Amino acid sequence: MAFPDEFRLDGQVAVVTGGGRGIGEAIAHALSEAGTAVVLAARRADEVEKVARDIAARGGRALAVPTDVTDPDAVDALARAAVDAFGGLTIWVNNAGGSRYFGPLREITLADWRDCLDLNLTAVLTGTNAAARHMAGGGSIVNISSRSAVGPAPGSGHYAAAKAAVNSLTVNFSRELAPSIRVNAIQPSSIPTEVVMDALGLTEADLPAFAERKRIPLGRLGRPADVAGVTVFLCSPAAAWITGEVWTVSGGL
Repeated sequence: MAFPDEFRLDGQVAVVTGGGRGIGEAIAHALSEAGTAVVLAARRADEVEKVARDIAARGGRALAVPTDVTDPDAVDALARAAVDAFGGLTIWVNNAGGSRYFGPLREITLADWRDCLDLNLTAVLTGTNAAARHMAGGGSIVNISSRSAVGPAPGSGHYAAAKAAVNSLTVNFSRELAPSIRVNAIQPSSIPTEVVMDALGLTEADLPAFAERKRIPLGRLGRPADVAGVTVFLCSPAAAWITGEVWTVSGGL
């Protein structure tokens, strides 16, 4: 994939949390193809190590750092690992997220509620703060939110609430970290990643009917690459005057 100069990210260093699969994996590959050295973080060491090998095989630079993003000390160590390995930190993508619980809010346990907030909201706070501490020359932060943040999400109201708060954090951090660090968010919808399919109990065979029910104006379900392209744009010089924005990537929903 070739990028015009204003979309190139040569010499940049990025951290992508949840970078072992799905949207995070696609973002990592896109950033690498745009010229970025990428540090991949996730709990599953085998997944991020595989993505790092794949990037290296394509001529990119990548480092796998197994990380629990709900541990603030581990998140700060992740930022330091990026600086130590590649000499700086200029891009941070808060992508890790998900929920083990799926069901009505009236039945959620406090343990499941806290688990969801720790992963989807608090980790964005600690990740952004860690990034800001180590972005000596400024940079760009992108938070992966969800379209569920702005509408009803039956069975995932807790997750939707966390993502709505991520949108709020995005706007507030954009003011606090300006002018040296830009902060934006992307809220995707209807992208059948492994996490989404597990939560909804879907198989590959179910996807055509799922897409039909969604009635997506652009005529298909989303792909991780749809989010990855917007991420590259938001981190690039082409987006130098964009901050505090939440971008919807939903096929028109």
